[in-house]
Amino acid sequence: MVFQFHGQIQGLKECEANLVVYLHPSMAKCVNDAILRELSPLLFTYNETFDGVVLVYDPNVRSNLAKILPGIHPYLGVRLKAKLLLFSPKPNMLLEGEVVKIGRQSIHAVILGFSSAVISDEDIRDEFKCKVKHGKEVFVSRHHKKHKIKVGTIIRFLVKSFDEEILHISGSLVTANTGCARWLYTNLEEWSQADSTTRKRKDRDEKEQKTADDKLMASRDIPPLKKADRIKKLKKKKRKEHT
Repeated sequence: MVFQFHGQIQGLKECEANLVVYLHPSMAKCVNDAILRELSPLLFTYNETFDGVVLVYDPNVRSNLAKILPGIHPYLGVRLKAKLLLFSPKPNMLLEGEVVKIGRQSIHAVILGFSSAVISDEDIRDEFKCKVKHGKEVFVSRHHKKHKIKVGTIIRFLVKSFDEEILHISGSLVTANTGCARWLYTNLEEWSQADSTTRKRKDRDEKEQKTADDKLMASRDIPPLKKADRIKKLKKKKRKEHT
């Protein structure tokens, strides 16, 4: 099975897992259906073992033989190999989602139809200004009037954090490669240059700060004169004054 997704979805990954599913003997004649029923609770929940939210699974039974587990109600242990598609967003990954709500201080979006994301005012760069058009809030770029974010827009944003329990993402639109996905696609060269300029400015500022820090540390590393040396120099100075 091949998983195909379009767009800037960096949080998706595929993996193969060796699993054992325990089935009641009454399910022996419909093993495939029973396996799917047992695996279905994995869907759209975060799994620590796989380090991600299971979106799709494709199980493949490895053998027609099943191990019978002893007990009052013996179960069948069926070994299988499953291909999994996982959603595992990490900080600084680029994601895309559909905007479902806009306020003056936040943008709300949905990713892959199940995970919610919010971008607060402090994480929206100054380039965007919130305006009210036809009674609805819209974020419009101060530099490019056609660069807009409104309800229904597919936005590209950076991941700040991911709450694994409620599948909630905190995002950011601070960098130049974030915003309306369609505008970014059609104006790749323009925002790339802006992003490059921002990075160069940041690197220059960091270099200047490092130089200042190095000078400060160097001044602190100069050992103070010992007390005896200071007294000796004072005495020598006084002798010169008397002569």
